[in-house]
Amino acid sequence: MSLILGIESSCDETAAALVTSDRRLIAHKLAGQEAQHRPYGGVVPEIAARAHVDILPALVEDVLAEGNVTLADVDAIAATAGPGLIGGVMVGLLTAKGLALAARKPLVAVNHLEGHALSPMLSHPDLDFPYLLLLVSGGHCQLLLVEGVGAYRRLATTIDDAAGEAFDKSAKLLGLGFPGGPAVERAAAEGDPRAVPLPRPLVGSAEPHFSFAGLKSAVLRAHQAERWSVTDIAASFQQAVVDCLVDRTRRALDAAPQATALVVAGGVAANGAVRAALTTLAGEAGLPFVAPPLWLCTDNAAMIAWAGALRFEEGMVDGLDAPARARWPLDPAAEAVRGAGVKA
Repeated sequence: MSLILGIESSCDETAAALVTSDRRLIAHKLAGQEAQHRPYGGVVPEIAARAHVDILPALVEDVLAEGNVTLADVDAIAATAGPGLIGGVMVGLLTAKGLALAARKPLVAVNHLEGHALSPMLSHPDLDFPYLLLLVSGGHCQLLLVEGVGAYRRLATTIDDAAGEAFDKSAKLLGLGFPGGPAVERAAAEGDPRAVPLPRPLVGSAEPHFSFAGLKSAVLRAHQAERWSVTDIAASFQQAVVDCLVDRTRRALDAAPQATALVVAGGVAANGAVRAALTTLAGEAGLPFVAPPLWLCTDNAAMIAWAGALRFEEGMVDGLDAPARARWPLDPAAEAVRGAGVKA
């Protein structure tokens, strides 16, 4: 059994956690930055990076104190090394490198997406490889066959905006506030999902990928038309996203008959309508549906520590020269796609 200190700073959440390789969460601390970014309607990278610098040292101290351990008791230090806002990624990774050097502990440079991909195994011990993962975070929307630690086969990705980006940008267009995903979901609860005729990009297409840029533009046009309420537009937009996710995931299930379960992870996985639709889809496919608890869907350090623990147990440690990366695909061998698919 190993004890891992994890650090997350890829966007606007500063977090540290202690997790064991037998799935025990010893301590977890998270500091958000919503107040700093709300006036701008989105995350400002420079503000986020400076906040990480201010917050992270004390946060690590608090986690160690809560766990009643010192760095000497930790077996390895894991940190997000990308992808993400490069300034924030550098803050967390350099902090981890400094701690690893001072305490003479191994460093595990974790792909943030791998943290999301493996997070369901932290909360669901019976989940087995290979499973089909719908990874829907703020900047990524992918379907992956998770074959093992460090082994990911990408089946689909977005060619432009990710679902999370579409939620955030639509929230800003509709004046719903920040953070956008929860704001849209709250507004959608008061609206009619059939009221506004919005497109479902690539639904029914033989192309396996996602596209949400056109849907976001349609939201803008609907809002400018002043024919529908904001709540009806929000509800119709959310339903359109759900329809796209279900259609593309159904296609991926057909392409991955070996999958043991349908799994969802990432910030958008916290959306209740998305979870409900995927639960139904999994039932139709005769597969269990697995989703982490809501707090584990959004950015956090527990998933980074857990991914670090799994990699450490496999001997996958990194040198102090491990780079910070703004982009870092989980499946570097995947075929390039048109548009912004390079983000995958």
